[in-house]
Amino acid sequence: MLLLGVSFAGGVISAATGVGGGLLMLAVLASTVPPTAVIPIHGVVQIGANLGRVMVLFRNIAWSVVPGFLGGAVIGASIGGVTVVNIPPPLIKIALGLFILWAVLGRPPAFLSRHGWVSGLISTFLTMFFGASAPFVLVYLRTLGLGRMEQVGTHATLMTLQHLLKTMVFGFLGFAFGPWLGLVAGLFVTGLLGTLIGRMLLGRMSDKRFGKIVSVVLLLLAARLIWMGLTEAGVIPPIG
Repeated sequence: MLLLGVSFAGGVISAATGVGGGLLMLAVLASTVPPTAVIPIHGVVQIGANLGRVMVLFRNIAWSVVPGFLGGAVIGASIGGVTVVNIPPPLIKIALGLFILWAVLGRPPAFLSRHGWVSGLISTFLTMFFGASAPFVLVYLRTLGLGRMEQVGTHATLMTLQHLLKTMVFGFLGFAFGPWLGLVAGLFVTGLLGTLIGRMLLGRMSDKRFGKIVSVVLLLLAARLIWMGLTEAGVIPPIG
């Protein structure tokens, strides 16, 4: 029941702001399923979650963004699937959090808007080990000057493709998804219900208000990533 509720809440949050639901789901999965299953199961769940947003925002997708990002994503997934990466997870979280802070508070790096394949490669490579790269992808889309509907719809499309690639790689590596399909189906239904409500909230916002809300959400996610990284690295003591 907890996961179903989280899926519903994540659907509302992600449909209304474009980001946040995936990290929420990842955090709960990490405390409810075996560690080796967290990343692959999260990938399958996020396919359904993002596919729901693709369906309700299909007319708003900026399709011209997809080919370049997808090309980079294929490379990133391939590298991640065959490479043993010895990068400490806390370092990845701290670096990603600092990057998001820089992009939101400063001037986003110019390469993001000019080279979509770079964003696809980096974010997909990261998601093979960290699980949730949605904030990085959203930062990329913000550099393109898209409206709120186009931003959320396109983000959902890119994340669907990215998680699909990740799931295919984990399947190729031998992960057994069969025992988890019942849970995934339930999460898809509740996530879709949340998406429909989030879509209504999104339609009532102006682009300016949407931009401010997304900036706040990204800053909170960045702060959480940095805090988690510093805690896991032992730099600061955990709360509680």
